[in-house]
Amino acid sequence: MSSEPLRPMMGERQPNHPIHSGVKIGHVHLKVADLERALAFYCGVLGFELMQRYGTQAAFIAAGGYHHHIALNTWESLGGSPPPRSSTGLFHLAILYPTRAALADALRRLRMAGIPLDGASDHGVSEALYLRDPDQNGVELYCDRPEAAWPRTADGRLEMVTRRLDLDDLLAEPALSW
Repeated sequence: MSSEPLRPMMGERQPNHPIHSGVKIGHVHLKVADLERALAFYCGVLGFELMQRYGTQAAFIAAGGYHHHIALNTWESLGGSPPPRSSTGLFHLAILYPTRAALADALRRLRMAGIPLDGASDHGVSEALYLRDPDQNGVELYCDRPEAAWPRTADGRLEMVTRRLDLDDLLAEPALSW
């Protein structure tokens, strides 16, 4: 295997079609300073299920019995501190909730745990809560609106917005019943 960095193929024709529409973003793997603290947040507060654990160094968590949506590890970060604001890296991970009621449940969980929000936005296509996990990783909790309700320009192009999300209205959603 070559250690040469990948470069654009100069003079070669690039594909003229977009990526396959079935492609999805899979799991995220986060470096954390304290695995127990991270599990207390992601499992204890948000409600993810612990699927597998590798001793005190790593854990795999998920919703709905999936193998894992989020992996947490301390392999390179045990006791570490968050990267400085001016560095590159993950801006936030986004967790998609299936319904507005499920997002309201997440907001109730955050409030019960005393976890502050960095922000809450209505993007027209979705409603989102923004916060930080215990390692200061950005986390977005959101639910999509039906595609037919997405805002569009007069010529039909998508027109996302950023407006204040009414948290009281979100909390008025009926509580989930399992």
